[in-house]
Amino acid sequence: MTKVLLICGAGASSGFMANAIRKAGKKRGMEMNVQARSESQLSEYLNEVDVLLIGPHLKYMEDELKEKLSNYPIKVSVIPQSVYGTLDGNKACDLITKLLESGE
Repeated sequence: MTKVLLICGAGASSGFMANAIRKAGKKRGMEMNVQARSESQLSEYLNEVDVLLIGPHLKYMEDELKEKLSNYPIKVSVIPQSVYGTLDGNKACDLITKLLESGE
């Protein structure tokens, strides 16, 4: 079971994105637990996350978050605006799959 955490400013818009990812993942048969939270809650979830997806409006935090998570086996990526803005769960699942397959 892959645990995915989506963060945005307040956790509201990422809730819609998380739902779209859940639906797309279910259709693909992907075993995922997708949660949406505010970035201020991130530290509460560090020990239970495999993939961290960052809302595009928080892209400026990407390097800082990667540094903060460097001691954790967590894959980190910013969701492209084109995916986030259209709530494209399929493209987000592609991103998750790519992250999990990469050796980074």
